[in-house]
Amino acid sequence: MYLTTVTKPTNADPVRGRVAGNVVALGAVSLITDISSEMVAAILPVFLFLNLHLSPAAFGAIDGLYTGATALLRLVGGYVADRTQQRKLVAGIGYGLSALMKPALLLAGRSAAAIGAVIAIDRAGKGLRTAPRDALITLSSAPESLGRAFGVHRAMDSTGAFLGPLLAMAVLALTAESFDAVFITSFCIAMFGVLVLVLFVRDHRDPLEDAPRVEFSQVRGMIASPAILRLLIASCILGLVTIGDGFVYLVLQGREDLGIAWFPLLSVGTMAVYMLLAVPLGALGDKIGLRTVMMGGYVALGLVYLLLVSPIHGIPSLVLAVILYGIFYAATNGVLIALAGPVIPAHLRTTGIALIQTGQALAYLVSSIAFGVAWGLWGPVAACKVSAGAVALAIAASLFLLRRTTEGLAA
Repeated sequence: MYLTTVTKPTNADPVRGRVAGNVVALGAVSLITDISSEMVAAILPVFLFLNLHLSPAAFGAIDGLYTGATALLRLVGGYVADRTQQRKLVAGIGYGLSALMKPALLLAGRSAAAIGAVIAIDRAGKGLRTAPRDALITLSSAPESLGRAFGVHRAMDSTGAFLGPLLAMAVLALTAESFDAVFITSFCIAMFGVLVLVLFVRDHRDPLEDAPRVEFSQVRGMIASPAILRLLIASCILGLVTIGDGFVYLVLQGREDLGIAWFPLLSVGTMAVYMLLAVPLGALGDKIGLRTVMMGGYVALGLVYLLLVSPIHGIPSLVLAVILYGIFYAATNGVLIALAGPVIPAHLRTTGIALIQTGQALAYLVSSIAFGVAWGLWGPVAACKVSAGAVALAIAASLFLLRRTTEGLAA
């Protein structure tokens, strides 16, 4: 039974509480890559919604595509990485593909369809790389320190997300608000991240003659495992109540009448909180239970949605919303994968992680489109109220689903 299959990696750091060097190297790659990607992500909502005047539904489709498009290649990348045991190579292809799409935004011009196509390819690259990268983290770490390992990685990742918008603001200020300059700078930084991956990240694979052969029948059997099936359903439910950064920041910008020049600072504030709390909350999850910390994060998300419809305006309300949003990310990003790692067989680790991430990505795509439609029909206030109620239901359902999955693990 897959629930009892807990594999301690051969290259894990043998000292309890320490983080393997490979995790730090992967974190460095993510830090650099996130500087690149968040430079673009920070200006994209303003460019699409306020500059190109897209409707809320159209913006929701593109915003959902930004994450949902990763679903198409997550399972393919995960299966190929497990089948060939070339996790680093598959991840590298994904990083490279995303990097090449940054200058492609120059060719897209003001066409929403072309921008959507470039984003889809960029996110497909993310889909290829995410599961192999996270599998390498789990295979490089001892099971009892997975929360800390993912916390360190996500803290480094969020440092890049913190610096990216600031760099985008600096480039815009120095180039008379040239979006093209942002895209070119982003491309150069992304290619540097690929170089760091090639030089410093170690792959994790057994000799092919000793490794279990990965077959589709094994994947079907893994999905049928009750523990993994519950994790998959929970990931979909939680993805359905996550409306996305773009909408959250646009509602905050409209509520407080922020100037466009200040818009990227909303992302900066969120990532600053995420960066500071990712490691402490990951370590806390190892002690009190990863599930408990993750559900606390979704409580914070629900409070963010309530603040978006609160009659109280002003800087304190805005700052509180940004802090809570950062807590949500720090308490949830990577935690579900840390929960899944020990219950997935080592030779299927990448495929299993990709399966759960695919569920979340597809659910997020549906959520973003639905929220955009709801905004267009009812307005942002009513849409946020519905989202807050949905979060409460999702927390209750996930607590029930994950209760038995986490028995005997870290909860």
